[in-house]
Amino acid sequence: MSFARTCAVALVGVEGVVVEVQADLEPGVASFSLVGLADKSLSESRDRVRAAVINSGAEWPQKKLTVGLSPAAVPKCGSGFDLAVACSVLAAAERIDPRSIAELMMVGELGLDGRVRPVRGVLPAVLTAAGAGYRHVVVPEEAAAEASLVPDVSVLGVRSLRQLIALLADETVPEEPADERRGGDDGEDGVPGLLGAGWGVPQSAGLFQAPHAEARHAPDLTEVAGQRLARRALEVAAAGRHHLLLQGAPGAGKTMLAERLPGLLPPLTQREALEVTAVHSVGGALPAGRPLIDRAPYCAPHHSASMAALVGGGSGLPRPGAVSLAHHGVLFIDEAPEMSRQVLDALRQPLECGHVVVARAAGTVRMPARVLLVLAANPCPCGRHGSAGGECECLPSTVRRYRARLSGPLLDRVDLRVPVEPVARAELVSGTVGEATAVVAQRVLAARDRAVARYAGTPWTSNGEVPGHELRFRFAPVPSALARAEQDLERGLLTARGLDRVLRVAWTVADLAGHDRPTADDVDAALELRTGVRRGAGVLGSLP
Repeated sequence: MSFARTCAVALVGVEGVVVEVQADLEPGVASFSLVGLADKSLSESRDRVRAAVINSGAEWPQKKLTVGLSPAAVPKCGSGFDLAVACSVLAAAERIDPRSIAELMMVGELGLDGRVRPVRGVLPAVLTAAGAGYRHVVVPEEAAAEASLVPDVSVLGVRSLRQLIALLADETVPEEPADERRGGDDGEDGVPGLLGAGWGVPQSAGLFQAPHAEARHAPDLTEVAGQRLARRALEVAAAGRHHLLLQGAPGAGKTMLAERLPGLLPPLTQREALEVTAVHSVGGALPAGRPLIDRAPYCAPHHSASMAALVGGGSGLPRPGAVSLAHHGVLFIDEAPEMSRQVLDALRQPLECGHVVVARAAGTVRMPARVLLVLAANPCPCGRHGSAGGECECLPSTVRRYRARLSGPLLDRVDLRVPVEPVARAELVSGTVGEATAVVAQRVLAARDRAVARYAGTPWTSNGEVPGHELRFRFAPVPSALARAEQDLERGLLTARGLDRVLRVAWTVADLAGHDRPTADDVDAALELRTGVRRGAGVLGSLP
């Protein structure tokens, strides 16, 4: 038989398309054609595959060889097709049985020596294959744990093409030394990296949650001196998934507070963990030794980051940016007014809808981007405007232009705007320690549980996701609770979107306080967190 086929996956953003890799051998002058809308790196696989097959001890067919990637209209990029191309060629040449690879999905790059090297996007590729009905996958040894996160899929991790040929041909599997530069370890029974030298039911995903490589110090709220209002705002932001703006002089603790926000967020659910891990896998940012990311990610791009770095882009098909790498986590932008206004305004769409659509000539990609945004800003370029200890050197027009770099439409999407005052001497030297992160996280988890129970049967799980009309009518506060907020709307101090976001925050304040519905005090606290003007008991009086 001169024809064989197997399966691979083409990734478009974090979504995949099953690709059938077909090899056909015909009499004629020896040649190798690769068709199917392949990019430069994939076209180069012809040389990689030929060298890998020969160096694995197999004979390269001296015939007219055509490899087709179907569907042909889907753009295909990267070196992850190498393994599938090599096996389809060997099956067409009858070195292995074509039936043994017909129902396999293969992902992996081949080195010239025949070693199988890891590639980006293994998890979303296996998820795509599983959704298409494939139940057996072959991946590089280093990516076996990542692929095994997908339930009901048997995973085979291999180190070399030579080992895979032996397994498929039912021959003795040769030993392959581990690549010391990549830190490989020998497997069982002297067969390295084959997960027991055969197909096996994948382990539970929880078994692959490797601890951190080093016992690093986790930031804790006890290290933050003073800042009672900012700490409360942090708790509200974590409980309701509300965006936050921290404004204050340099050295007041804005970055310290933002770095401690991920510790307040609940652990990711299994579905959320798979989504986050898939994005990081495609972006090449999956931590070593941690195939599953089960904690909220934290991404803090520099204020000089480009639009492609923030929302996604790059040559060819776009790759995930910082807003997608922070999916279900915290995106912190320090020195926000120093960032390009055009780049910052690109966040307006993902903040509203929870995903980002990047259109390029090579195609359009939709990537998840449901983040908790934290912005930090100084009051002026010198940082001393309004401070008691130093005289600001900035002209009033300079201060206005500096603050105007954060556009009104962007700020209208930020629920909480909190001043961070300089820490007083008494707060630094008193030795008084605030609540620990673990204590606050318990309250946040209890508030999240209340919201999940309330929104059962709806698409939402947190207050920050619920549309305004649903909160006004279906989940309405107590009568007359919105009186002050409606007055601010009539005076032009709040927009219609701003009123909806005040109501979202009011529900979060009510959840933290244990109220069944937002009261007037809860709405006043939400107004204070948005406008900075104290109403009634204030934020510190409305929360436990």
